[in-house]
Amino acid sequence: MTKKLGVVTIGQAPRTDVGPILEKYIGDKADIIQVGVLDGMTKEEIKARLYPGKNDYVLTSRMVTGEPVTMSREKIAPIMQQRINSLEDAGCKQILVLCTGVFHGLTTRKALLIEPDQIITPTIAAIVKNRKLGVIVPLEEQRRSLLEKWRKYGVFPVFAVASPYQFSKDSFEKAAEVLKSENVDIILLDCMGYVEEFKRIVEESTGLSVILSNALMAKIVSEMI
Repeated sequence: MTKKLGVVTIGQAPRTDVGPILEKYIGDKADIIQVGVLDGMTKEEIKARLYPGKNDYVLTSRMVTGEPVTMSREKIAPIMQQRINSLEDAGCKQILVLCTGVFHGLTTRKALLIEPDQIITPTIAAIVKNRKLGVIVPLEEQRRSLLEKWRKYGVFPVFAVASPYQFSKDSFEKAAEVLKSENVDIILLDCMGYVEEFKRIVEESTGLSVILSNALMAKIVSEMI
């Protein structure tokens, strides 16, 4: 029987941007079943129901059309749990959350829930040690909340901003230059929406090692299936 890997994105499924990276490392080991928190919703509905409030933890993803969308973690959490439940009901024994944001209280009955923040952050902290970490994030508003998650591991990154959902080569080159000018030693692309093309741009601009979050997770998950 073919194994099933559940993948829940905070945007809409299928993720045609990230999907090929998952297929590259996992596709021959399991059927990948994608669901999205925003499936079936219009952009107007999302803005009315899920747009971040003043003190909310801000997340960003994309529609199936490729349009970017911004939402509140607190408001999408109940829908996220519903999607996880549906994947478990469909027979998925491993479920990957396709987001590097920090979530609290997500659960499964028996399936293994794989949350990137709980894996990527401590792993990168262990690699960096006393070196200087550069982190590229999609939104300016995310700097403060993301700094908090790194502080727990004794890491104080330098941040730069470039959106994977409103792509321009120039924005990634500028972000790379910001980090290079701060003399960082290694760079993390801290969003599941970044793809290999963006990694290459940053590598070529800085000459540094660049870690792609979704590829790292795909490689780890491939060892678990």
